[in-house]
Amino acid sequence: MSYEPPFRLSERILQLVADIAQKVGRVEILGEFNTSPQLRKENRIRTIQSSLAIENNSLSLEQVTALVDDKRVLAPPKDILEVQNAIRAYDALPTFDAMSLEDLLEAHRLLMSGLTSEAGRFRSGNVGVFSGDQLIHAGTPAHYVPEIMDDLFSWLRRSEVHPLVASCVFHYEFEFIHPFADGNGRMGRLWQTLILSDWNSLFAWLPVESVVKDRQEGYYRVLQQADNAADSTPFVVFMLEALSDALDEIAVQENDVGINVGINIGINDSAANAASQVREKLLALVKANPTITAARLSEQLSLSKRQVERLMAALKAEGRLVRIGANRNGRWEVR
Repeated sequence: MSYEPPFRLSERILQLVADIAQKVGRVEILGEFNTSPQLRKENRIRTIQSSLAIENNSLSLEQVTALVDDKRVLAPPKDILEVQNAIRAYDALPTFDAMSLEDLLEAHRLLMSGLTSEAGRFRSGNVGVFSGDQLIHAGTPAHYVPEIMDDLFSWLRRSEVHPLVASCVFHYEFEFIHPFADGNGRMGRLWQTLILSDWNSLFAWLPVESVVKDRQEGYYRVLQQADNAADSTPFVVFMLEALSDALDEIAVQENDVGINVGINIGINDSAANAASQVREKLLALVKANPTITAARLSEQLSLSKRQVERLMAALKAEGRLVRIGANRNGRWEVR
């Protein structure tokens, strides 16, 4: 009997799939994301830095940027090698076939070369995931790993489930099996990106890992919840929500690019106008209520809280918005 990963197509999952498909369409209409090399580069850097930060890599965005630009960085050699390997693996992404087990092994070789003696090979020993001294997950016994991974890829090839859902199910099953001695987390996220980019190329540049990093405790919590339930549905919901929020960020980035183009070359197109109006409306709301929260602004502007936080960060960087006092009892000042 063919292997079928346990999950349910819940109403929430179906709603998120429809929501993400609409957001993909909007991003494609704006167009900047697929045509701006700088935007793609910035998001690839965020992807690499965030995915490795989840695994306790210490390098900052600035340091990862320097390595992408072939500049020297002062940091622990292991952390530098992790970033250099990740750059090579993500650069090679278009050459991999998401349905190929052999390509998965090659991607692991690139990602983990010099970091583990079993780079590019399934682990030879058993592994466990620990929280302190407590074992919270035992990976599939080593001698079963090749067979189980072959079953998982066979399911991926024949599955008729939407790629958004299939990629999340694969990600969870991959982490559950824990097929490698090291690098399972970053490999699972890399391969989900590849599966999604086969459906739509913009996902090759979508920095969903930065959203996952910001919700790292929740990421591990839903992995554990899915383990306990023997059902990946909670993890699928979590990852779809992360993808949806990452697309919201891209929409904000594209609006910002539209504004910059309008300023620099005098083009005042509808996208730039819309983005500018949102920024000015946010500033007006803050001026009227200096203690307003990001959550309240998201309601007033019909944006996600994360979109609002990114807009406020951009306005702070421009000096138009200043925080006075502590986060809890402070206030905003518009300049």
